[in-house]
Amino acid sequence: RITHPPVLHVGEPGLAVASLSLREVEPSDQGLRTDVVAALRARAGVTSDQLVWLTRGGALELQDVDACWLAGARAAFEEACAPLTFVVVNRRGWRDPRSGVGRTWARVRPNLDD
Repeated sequence: RITHPPVLHVGEPGLAVASLSLREVEPSDQGLRTDVVAALRARAGVTSDQLVWLTRGGALELQDVDACWLAGARAAFEEACAPLTFVVVNRRGWRDPRSGVGRTWARVRPNLDD
């Protein structure tokens, strides 16, 4: 059972973003994933600063869902002649599955005992 299903986001964080929960939608065909990314790109309003990020649970090491959506995003952005920035984000950080570059952080929680 997936508590927090993956969510695909396309756009500029903090500005125009289009998102799709992958709870019920998980196309098994790369062509469909490419079309989904292209549609999310259009819905967010195409800009030169768009990026694609996949939020999901689990560790930041490459998972099948990352590779599948990276392939779809790469094809959609290549068709649009646009540069692709793609990262995977979880509660503890982010990682670019192509380069391995990423950052981690610790969640600081306030001490409620005071």
